[in-house]
Amino acid sequence: MTTLFQQCLWENFGASIKMLKNAITLYPASSWEADKRFFYLAYHTLIFLDYYLTIPVKDFRPLLPYTILPSGPIPNESVDDVIPNRHYSQEEMLKALNSISSKCKSLILDSDENKLQEIWIKDFEIEMHGLCPDLVHNYTVLEILFYNFRHVQHHVGQLNFLLRQKIDDAPEWVSMAES
Repeated sequence: MTTLFQQCLWENFGASIKMLKNAITLYPASSWEADKRFFYLAYHTLIFLDYYLTIPVKDFRPLLPYTILPSGPIPNESVDDVIPNRHYSQEEMLKALNSISSKCKSLILDSDENKLQEIWIKDFEIEMHGLCPDLVHNYTVLEILFYNFRHVQHHVGQLNFLLRQKIDDAPEWVSMAES
């Protein structure tokens, strides 16, 4: 049974995902290939959103594959060493985001209290995908959900800033996701 808390968490997390979708959608298609900063930031947000929602982590299969760069310099426009295998189209990003949003909603609404209290990642999974920062190793499922929610919203703010710089516009605030 879905609790008031789970419903509230989904409505807010889902709103954050909708804001990410709106930012990607609003970015001018004519600049999508050329402006790598926006693309890398949107990709980073999407790939980590998906990763942090995968339980068990060993089952993570990114919808938009990436490569971890070896130590050394990273592209100036990138956020980190997680580099997409190619420049995915806006349509590909939005399609993946729709799937990830459904995954998020199911995880939140279908998890019981015991599931939310489990440790999110097992020790043997930590190095499997090259994505797990040290600070989240001991997070419960509930804690990783909140961490993920804040991570998405943080980067949505950055994407909206880039949109304001590029086209002097940004998507409207989304207050709640649809139930």
